[in-house]
Amino acid sequence: MTNRANNIYMTAPDAKVMTVFEHQRLTALDFVHVSDFHWLMAQEFTVFTIKRKQRQWQLKIGHYIGVILLPSDITLEILPKPIASNESTRAQRQPHSYKSAQNSDIEKTRQWVQHMLSDLINSHDHSHNKLPNTKNLGQFSNQLTLLPIAAASTLPLSDWLLRQFLQRLNHHQPTKHYQPQTYNQVALQGRLLIKEQLRYNSMQPHKFFCESSVLSQDMLGNRLIKKALTLLTPLLPELISPKLLQAWQQVPTLTHHEMQQVDAIYNQAKRQLAIQPLQAQKRQVAQQLVDMAYWLLRQSTAATGHSIDPQKPFKQNSSQLRLCLLIDMNQAFEQWASERIASMFTQVSGKYRPLYQTQRVWLSDTQGQARLSIRPDLLIYKIATDEDSHHYPYTTSMLDDPYGQGKYSHVIDIKWKHLSHAAAISASDAYQLTSYAQAYQAGQVWLVYPVQDDERPPIALIQQTDSANNADNGPKHAQLWLVPFNVMTGTINSGSLRELNVI
Repeated sequence: MTNRANNIYMTAPDAKVMTVFEHQRLTALDFVHVSDFHWLMAQEFTVFTIKRKQRQWQLKIGHYIGVILLPSDITLEILPKPIASNESTRAQRQPHSYKSAQNSDIEKTRQWVQHMLSDLINSHDHSHNKLPNTKNLGQFSNQLTLLPIAAASTLPLSDWLLRQFLQRLNHHQPTKHYQPQTYNQVALQGRLLIKEQLRYNSMQPHKFFCESSVLSQDMLGNRLIKKALTLLTPLLPELISPKLLQAWQQVPTLTHHEMQQVDAIYNQAKRQLAIQPLQAQKRQVAQQLVDMAYWLLRQSTAATGHSIDPQKPFKQNSSQLRLCLLIDMNQAFEQWASERIASMFTQVSGKYRPLYQTQRVWLSDTQGQARLSIRPDLLIYKIATDEDSHHYPYTTSMLDDPYGQGKYSHVIDIKWKHLSHAAAISASDAYQLTSYAQAYQAGQVWLVYPVQDDERPPIALIQQTDSANNADNGPKHAQLWLVPFNVMTGTINSGSLRELNVI
């Protein structure tokens, strides 16, 4: 496939993965099969904006990443927009190195995106550190493992997800349980039901209305897993072991009506698993598979659009569930960086307490009615002494601090946007930082943004004030910092932690 200005990437003419980046514009000429483009147009997925430009239709990708299985069985892989690094910038100045730089960008991006998703999914503390907007991610598995870097660097997101699913499936067989079944037959089997016998067999005494317990695989957890397996079937490699799938052939899948109630089905499936007489390890693997199956199905049903294809009836179109996983990149990066930075603070000292997206009233009217609230991505609260850190609770009551035991040391705002230099900060971001500084009286306020190397250090922003009003006994301004977050390592380019007032 010819690479256009959009930098559409196909690994080979017969490739099964079409890789694009968020915020790109796609036209029919970018697709191997034009029918795939028309199908995307008809689905009206929320990730795309339909535009008409230069007498042709375009699909503009929003701030999402993920995978969509197209009707041609080619997987559309949407990756985060490339983050410029010195290495890729130098390569793009040389025309003969552009293609290799593009390939390198895709491999690096796949690697750190898988790292990010694994971190979000494997959040170690769900009691206090559970972040908002992770309902779907949180339902995945808490035991996902990163693939080796050499393999992960070239593995598309769809194949990575498939491997994670198959790893669990390889160590799990359909769960069985005894359930009662009734029969009206000539042989007595199990317990005779007297009431039903008199009602149905008074004129045919040669039959027996009886009930017996039968070992069955018809459990909601099994059916969720089977439905997810059906969803992933087009991605399965041809050389996959038949034994892996054979055990699931007799398991019924979820109906279309049940898929409309998948949340309730999932909760009921968890309750069924909890009472099954399973070993702890087998129960854990089963729960992981049910969680992952629910995540796959829930994402795929939530992402679909209105299906306005006039050539297909609505009922037929709505019942055709295809793999479609779309993740808001703004939220994902904010959550990942929040967890990583919070972990850095808590490792440095037990005095630090992270608070995620905690809302508080900032402006009120004269009657005390709230008019404007603020909610930073991450607040770092610092207990005054080591003794206080043992008994001071980790709650949002820290916002009021009734005992005067500590203070806010850092207010951190996280943006999924590229800043080429300090002057690139927008006025709205700068106003937001100064508002946070005023509201929380914190020592430092950070604006965290993504980079792809460790060469760029944090940059301090100096507030210019009127010297006549800047008396020695006046209020001190918080330190404002632009702090780069290296997506390749999942850490901030800290330079000196002491300079950032972390130590």
